[in-house]
Amino acid sequence: MWTHITLVGAIVLAAGFPAKLNGQQPAAAEQAPPASDAGRQTPLTDEGRADIFMARKMFREAAELYLSIKPQNWVLLNKTGIAYHQMGELDVARRYYERSIRMKKDYAEALNNLGAVWYAKRNYRRAVSFYEKALKLHPNSASMHSNLGTAHFARKKYDRAAEQYRIAMELDPDVFENRSTQGVLLQERTVEERAKFNFYLAKTYARTGQAERALLAIRKALEFGFREKNKFVEDDDFAKLRELPEFAELMKLEPRVL
Repeated sequence: MWTHITLVGAIVLAAGFPAKLNGQQPAAAEQAPPASDAGRQTPLTDEGRADIFMARKMFREAAELYLSIKPQNWVLLNKTGIAYHQMGELDVARRYYERSIRMKKDYAEALNNLGAVWYAKRNYRRAVSFYEKALKLHPNSASMHSNLGTAHFARKKYDRAAEQYRIAMELDPDVFENRSTQGVLLQERTVEERAKFNFYLAKTYARTGQAERALLAIRKALEFGFREKNKFVEDDDFAKLRELPEFAELMKLEPRVL
């Protein structure tokens, strides 16, 4: 639906669909369309049309259509925030996320997305705070653990970042490999950070026995200029990888720094 993921991970924006609103059934804009009768198509709702605008990256049109739907609920406010977020209008996005949270204080998706705003503003400490709040509500969200790890990484809390990446990967082994276009926000990093990111990603893959992905991450770390090659041959996390001929070949290479 949105921007493709980068080599160094991403902040994931969550749309979220509650089952009920304040104990009531969702408004018509949120309800799943009823099963169509044979030979008859279900009419597309305004929310459905707005979702199509988002898929086509027509974010302003999507935002205007979301806002035209009455009554408003926290899901629509959150989706409106995502639309403005994708347009780079972070302060406008933040206001809609905050309105969504005021309407439903335990709405983890909007809390996560508010963390993404503060991450984009480089206020990583505040981003960590909102990701942690979201995770208290959705502790089994791989994407939210990944987001928290990325915020710790930006604060150079590498061990904390690696732990969050490990948890994310246990919940979803493909969390860093997905190329889904569902609510992904690009993150810019320096070459040095990309190198270090891939080193820690390689450690996480190695710990979880994903040798092929670990080897690929090692290659990327070296290509992005990771200079402490001795860590690959000394770190206990890479002990099993060191038994592989592919690992030995990687250690002989002098990759061209990207």
